Amino acid sequence: MELGLIEKAARIAAIAHTGQLRKGGDIPYIVHPFMIALLLTSYEFPESVIAAALVHDVLEDTDFPEVQLRKEMGEEVMTILAAVTNDDSLSWEEKRKKYIETVRAGSDGVKAVATADKIHNAQSLLAGAAEQGPDVWSNFNAGREKKLWFENAMLSMLRETWQHPLVDEYATLVAEMNKLG
Repeated sequence: MELGLIEKAARIAAIAHTGQLRKGGDIPYIVHPFMIALLLTSYEFPESVIAAALVHDVLEDTDFPEVQLRKEMGEEVMTILAAVTNDDSLSWEEKRKKYIETVRAGSDGVKAVATADKIHNAQSLLAGAAEQGPDVWSNFNAGREKKLWFENAMLSMLRETWQHPLVDEYATLVAEMNKLG
């Protein structure tokens, strides 16, 4: 029996992210893609979008072979991944600007994975702030000002290009982040 696309993606994510931890904590990294996939499942996104959520950081953050990922996931998932994978050859700011524009030009699936990713990251940041206070910003290379610039720019783009309840959820979280010291 052949595995379904979501199970293949879950297995790849679990293998690729083995031993990795979330920024500034002791939480296994694999929790992040699973939380994104659960959020997208709750909105009944198609299997290809949920699979893309599970493997969205595999190319960027692991040494899992792209050829193998493409073979297992197929072109639809890989198209989403191409749009949500950062170009590490660019500076931090240029990387973020390119990400925003790539997501802007992307499909609803691209916007869904990107938004759900930003939602979970924001939830994690806010939970970290509750424990660490202003020290939470030290978990981010760019610091508070640039991190908030990116989140606000991302939200602005999503409000212009995509009508979905996920955007409203993200907006609430961005407003909470903007209030943090």
